[in-house]
Amino acid sequence: MTLWMQASTRKRWCCRLLAGLTVAVLSLPGAAVAQSLSLGGVKGDLPIEVYAQDGIEWQQDGSLFVARGDARAVRGEVEVLSDELRAHYRENASGQSEVWRLDALGNVRIVSDSETAYGDRAIYNADQKVLVVDGKKPSLVSGQDTLSASQQLEYWELKKFAVARGNAVATRDKKQVFADVLVAHLNEDAQGKTQVYRVDAYDNVRIRTERETATGDRGVYNVESGIATLTGQVRLVRDENELRGCRAEVNLNTGISKLFPCQSGQGSGRVQGSFVPKNRSNN
Repeated sequence: MTLWMQASTRKRWCCRLLAGLTVAVLSLPGAAVAQSLSLGGVKGDLPIEVYAQDGIEWQQDGSLFVARGDARAVRGEVEVLSDELRAHYRENASGQSEVWRLDALGNVRIVSDSETAYGDRAIYNADQKVLVVDGKKPSLVSGQDTLSASQQLEYWELKKFAVARGNAVATRDKKQVFADVLVAHLNEDAQGKTQVYRVDAYDNVRIRTERETATGDRGVYNVESGIATLTGQVRLVRDENELRGCRAEVNLNTGISKLFPCQSGQGSGRVQGSFVPKNRSNN
């Protein structure tokens, strides 16, 4: 493994991890074609370049590289930016050095050609190919869609989905789906860029349209059709009016909602509702 370092007039250090680290692939999650948040997905033998304002420390005893101060790791068109970067490496079966974990600490931003992830801290496990981002409000922006949470965000590269935990919100334009946990399923469009096509919602599910609010225990949101299906104890609320049932279809594109009764053994077997006239004196 060769380490090349050079100081510039702006006191910026650049470290090229050649040989073993280059071949071993330091990667962040995503597909090889789209580079979806994946340093390892870049084609060819491009080196990983690490820049840091305050220098790069090589801790050989701990098998660790530490880059501090406006740290930036670049491979191809994918960048990882943070206050500090920590690359943990080890020797593989071929005797080469490989990075198996990358930690980004402070003001984290991970940028690819189709996605951007934000957070206070990010940890990527190369063995599992899972990225975990946490902090005040971790978020993932993919095309027209934004997924955010109050606790943490997980990006599962091989399974092609992202999980938002704690006050999770999925947003496209003015359409929003809220829940304790949201799972966004991803695929690639015709241009090879990652996009969200379905969102599964778990616990305290809430959907808002311009006219009403729908709540339920679970939900499935088809992003392209704009239709969200809620199940469990479902409520539709518009102004002071309320409908209750066991399943609802809410079209976020048209604003039209349909409520369905419970099946046999699940409830009263009919939709229930209460309505408050706008002008009580005339009724």
